Amino acid sequence: MLDFFSLESLLSADTYQTLLWIGFAYVVLVVIGGLFAPSPYGRFSSGSMGFNFSPRFGWFLMELPATISFVFFYFQGQNSMETVPLLFLGIWCMHYANRGFIFPFLIRAAKGARGSFSLMVVVAGWSVTTLHGYLNAVFISHLSEHLTNEWLTDPRFLIGMAIYLFGFLMNIHSDGIIRNLRSKEEVARGDKVYRIPQGGLFKYVSSPSYLTEIISFLGFAIATWSLGAVFVLLISAANLIPRAFQTHRWYQEKFPEEYPADRKVLIPYIL
Repeated sequence: MLDFFSLESLLSADTYQTLLWIGFAYVVLVVIGGLFAPSPYGRFSSGSMGFNFSPRFGWFLMELPATISFVFFYFQGQNSMETVPLLFLGIWCMHYANRGFIFPFLIRAAKGARGSFSLMVVVAGWSVTTLHGYLNAVFISHLSEHLTNEWLTDPRFLIGMAIYLFGFLMNIHSDGIIRNLRSKEEVARGDKVYRIPQGGLFKYVSSPSYLTEIISFLGFAIATWSLGAVFVLLISAANLIPRAFQTHRWYQEKFPEEYPADRKVLIPYIL
């Protein structure tokens, strides 16, 4: 068992394949669990799951292993200093700098607000973020054979990067709209003010932040042509889609008369 988790073993194709299939099996479990309840953090935290972290610190802790795991395993790879792997290292670090550091720091949480991230949720998140950091880093810097300089002109890279950048930029824009629903003064006073978000992709769906996160990982999966990235895409979708439906219902119940009837849950004009 200890040999299985040695660095040499973790860099081998056989161990990688085993952990990849474990990851896909976990996706199935998350999908089944999501049929009954979304992940209990943020707005949908019950507050009764033991020790809770503040929104900022909880987000930071939950996302941190994605950066640490990826960077650590990336630099163990034989191709870590090659151009295309270095490009994907930069993209990964950019993505999780926003998701794990900038986004939590900008959350407008009132001082003394009840913690909304239970320790259980954070620990469960660690298992996923550590795994997907490992799966992507080892593939990109060590196991892949196609991520050479020629890949930069491959249609899969170009299309995938276009999709990724659209999703990433629109995710930042959507997060900004949500964040600005309450002024800094209202947050400082501890006012519980709820408003209907407007503008951007909110014209079409209730959860554009979730939609664009999924789009980002779809683009990354195409651009890397990696099953490790497919795992990140699937686990993100399995977590975010049930939350999107619950968010949509929350808005409809909170604003029964005012909420736009034509606004979809997650996919414009369709779902």
